Amino acid sequence: MAPVTLRGMAASEAVKRGAYRRLPVEKRREQLIAAAQDLFGHEPPEEVSLDDVAAAAGVSRPLVYRYFPGGKQQLYEAALREAAQELSERFVEPAQGTPTQRLSNALDRYLAFVDERAAGYAALLRGGCVAETSRTNAIVDEVRRRALEQILVHLDVPEPSPRLVLAVRSWIASVEMVSLTWLDQGRQPPADELRAWLVDLFVGMLGVTAAGDDRVEALMHTALAQESRTSPAGDLAQRLTRLGEPAAHLL
Repeated sequence: MAPVTLRGMAASEAVKRGAYRRLPVEKRREQLIAAAQDLFGHEPPEEVSLDDVAAAAGVSRPLVYRYFPGGKQQLYEAALREAAQELSERFVEPAQGTPTQRLSNALDRYLAFVDERAAGYAALLRGGCVAETSRTNAIVDEVRRRALEQILVHLDVPEPSPRLVLAVRSWIASVEMVSLTWLDQGRQPPADELRAWLVDLFVGMLGVTAAGDDRVEALMHTALAQESRTSPAGDLAQRLTRLGEPAAHLL
């Protein structure tokens, strides 16, 4: 007798609940995308089949093809666009509090996404999966572009210098790679410690960039004026002051 898998149990329960009932076209499409997102979020894309999606949604394989005639690739891209939209929205933060506190809030939501969809996130960023195409790469790059835009909005920089763009894009790339390493390390250190370190890294990268770019230096002065002793940047400044005491003779 074949073993009963969790995926099979989920499909069986979906059928019992009457998942085959007729739904409006848009609702059915949303249902299929949601099922695909859940599967792609927990397993590498190349290990997910259309049969898996159909079973998870409690529908037939032909029905999946009716809505996504391009098969798995079309469904994967649709699921990816939905996930990319959600991830992009996690960078949106009200203009309240200090700049580094806003960044901290956005990172909390970003790391929660990474934690919730570990397998899919890893497969997406590492590439090399059978579902990867220039279109999927463009979707991922759009998330990075929106993250850059949101950060520049909170820094109040409508026309950033080339060095500032390089610094922020480099930080975004660091966040992605650090997140992958974090997953590989069993989510250690804890998410709140990782988030705090990533905020420190952002401030540090801006500081180094400011040392060689007058426009970024002016930006740093304006941004730091909005911080407080208890904000992430204020806390970092106090720690760096203590760290710099042995090197005071260099100044």
